[in-house]
Amino acid sequence: MSKEDSGVVERFRARLDKASSYGEVWEVVKDTVEYALGKHRRGMMLFLDDLPIQLGAYHPLGTNNIVLNRVLVQIVEASMESKPVVNALIYNLLVHEYLHALGEISEDGVRRTVVTVVRKCFGDDYVATKVAVKSPWSLLRGIPPGVINPSNRVIEIVKDFEKTDEYVV
Repeated sequence: MSKEDSGVVERFRARLDKASSYGEVWEVVKDTVEYALGKHRRGMMLFLDDLPIQLGAYHPLGTNNIVLNRVLVQIVEASMESKPVVNALIYNLLVHEYLHALGEISEDGVRRTVVTVVRKCFGDDYVATKVAVKSPWSLLRGIPPGVINPSNRVIEIVKDFEKTDEYVV
């Protein structure tokens, strides 16, 4: 890895580790995809919903929405007690759906591209890379199944998710 690449990796790692909101993780998602693939899209919105545990997030085709599984994030937050691990989970789920929003339909193709982006932007020995390679559900190993019990709360929009200077319809 060149000195320039090493500096980029360290900056992306520091930003993701320090992120304290969905919006801050989202900024890292957009920047890493732009850096690794040269692609971007503006005007995305994030919703939190209590989804079945097998579903981490989804992007309804033809929309600017990503729906994230609030229960999955809360379980990992409660069991890991590590902000970088939780951020790595959120990053992986959001980057996966962002790639769908950018036009990649194939699940297998998106999974491969996520690993490509994460390796280029974070290196091989980082928590986000390990989550991408193993899958976000690897973080649930050792958690008793009874703990995983989605409730039925109302879907919630994440305010200030994407910073934009323009009105986007």
